[in-house]
Amino acid sequence: MTSERSSSSPARAGLPGSGGTAAPYRMTVTTALPYADALALADQHLAAWLKQEGCEEPPPALLGPPPALSTAPSALPALSALSVPYAERFRLGDRVLLDRDGGSLPGGPGDPTGPGGRYDRRRVRTPAPHGTDHLTLTLAAGPTGPTWLRLEAATRTTDSAVRTPGRVPVPEPARTLLPLLDAADGPAAVLAAPRMLTAAEVDGLVDELCDPDRRMPAVVASVPAGLDAAAWLAEVVAPLCEHLPGLATLYVLDAEARTRFNVALEFHAVYGGAVRTYLPEVDPASRRDGRRHPVLARHRIEEDLRRAAVLLSREPRRLAAERTPPAALAAVPPLRVPASLPVLTAPVAVPTGRTDRPEEHERGARSTHAPYPAHSARHESRREHRRERSKPTALTTGGPLPGRTAGPGAGRGSVGRLCTAPGGGPVPAPPTLFVPAPAAPTRPVLPAPARRAGRRRTGPAGGHGGIPLTFTELMDRLGEFPLLTFTGDQKAALALDELRCAGGGWARLTWDGLTALQEYAEAAVRGRAGGDFKQWCERTPAGCHRFPPRKAVRGESRTVHSHAKWKRERMLPVPECVDTSRRAFMGAHLRIGGGRTAPRLHYLDDCSGSGRIYVGYIGLHLTNTRTN
Repeated sequence: MTSERSSSSPARAGLPGSGGTAAPYRMTVTTALPYADALALADQHLAAWLKQEGCEEPPPALLGPPPALSTAPSALPALSALSVPYAERFRLGDRVLLDRDGGSLPGGPGDPTGPGGRYDRRRVRTPAPHGTDHLTLTLAAGPTGPTWLRLEAATRTTDSAVRTPGRVPVPEPARTLLPLLDAADGPAAVLAAPRMLTAAEVDGLVDELCDPDRRMPAVVASVPAGLDAAAWLAEVVAPLCEHLPGLATLYVLDAEARTRFNVALEFHAVYGGAVRTYLPEVDPASRRDGRRHPVLARHRIEEDLRRAAVLLSREPRRLAAERTPPAALAAVPPLRVPASLPVLTAPVAVPTGRTDRPEEHERGARSTHAPYPAHSARHESRREHRRERSKPTALTTGGPLPGRTAGPGAGRGSVGRLCTAPGGGPVPAPPTLFVPAPAAPTRPVLPAPARRAGRRRTGPAGGHGGIPLTFTELMDRLGEFPLLTFTGDQKAALALDELRCAGGGWARLTWDGLTALQEYAEAAVRGRAGGDFKQWCERTPAGCHRFPPRKAVRGESRTVHSHAKWKRERMLPVPECVDTSRRAFMGAHLRIGGGRTAPRLHYLDDCSGSGRIYVGYIGLHLTNTRTN
């Protein structure tokens, strides 16, 4: 009998209160339900969970899979070309966003480049302390084989100085969906709670453990001699498996089943109240293979049941995060969502294969697109019902720009509350529904280097190469960064012009930082940034403006966090759609120069929420231990 190895580091053990990034949750199962039924069930439980969390109930999906998808997966090849891709976004509360998209998987019958078939995806983003919680549910089915369902939960922390939990909890939709999905992992049924096995069921369990198609670990618990099996299951095994739903198959052996099981698996036995985790590919004839499957002894369980539950879940969670996804899920394309304010508008047409571009949506203007005729009439009554039920706020603009016409969604209502610009007007919102059409863009879109060159050529003639030499000029040109919003007091920035010791270097470096933030935001709203802004600076893509990584700071020190006055200085203005208090802690900042009085630019990265970055302060270094 070997005992499960545990790390002395709380972070590695995944214990609550440990620092670093929280380990994500990832459940990957197959479902025996028809595709359309599984999708409807997922939408129903996701809406119930959102309502339970105090969010607005999302409207029904406008573009679900064709009715024929309720047939067997083998019928998918003939239907994949008929499914219409869609992407839509809804605001369901304060910083609560729901993204939905779906369509055909790449490839098709006889095409080796992709499995073909259908996918639908739902992503929910909710605010969390010092970050954002992401919950993503994806359903995919290839031309052959089963329908796959993946549920992922992760936390994106915006301040590295804050202590975070070692793991993301099991999301509630996982617990409610598993009993209804007929979920399976190869030959094994995946349930939300441990199942008691009798001696007659041991042979089936041994076959499951040795099956090469099994991907999940199997957790098998034994009952101590002389104790009641039902009581041990309820009082010990059930809380011990609290963190395992969707990550492992769970079994409990009664006295007779334990004896028969240990005879069948001589080198992989479990007894005495211990719990053993059987990894995939068990070799029952190998003594050496027996050492590969960790055991959690009874005395460790009874010493601290909560800690034992965390230790037991560590290996299944790691395997779930590292496991290669099946072909159908691996073929799901990146999520395509609008790049600005999440509102519901009329369906619009975009070129095939194109995604929304934030530079196309300027303040007070909308793109010119015609409705997609095949679906606008079909869903008009449903949209009208939603508008009547939610009593939306009318979206008003200052009129279209010269040479452009208001789109079909202009003046329509929105789901949820609109995020307003600092001047009181609404933040511009792009269309939120994407369908293929041969129409061309309403105006040419320049690549990133050309946009930057154009940005630098504009502006007062006094600038050196288009780059401002003073903060007065810089503040006048902040409108050249469409995804950055300055919410602070300009006086602190303008006062920097009175300090001549740095010449125009401070203004130039600030402009460089704003340029890099804008390019990062353009990528982040599409989910292509690959991390936060500091990681963007460390791995700046080719053709983008590079800002020194050492000058990009993720957050303030613990000393600043614990000092009430210093923390209050960094509680800077944000729109109500970001925080109802209209204030948010902006620990992330850019170093502008060096020394005690060197300026700082403090910002809040809300690209995963409202799709913008809010700059709350540009000025001399705020108070800390060095400035006192």
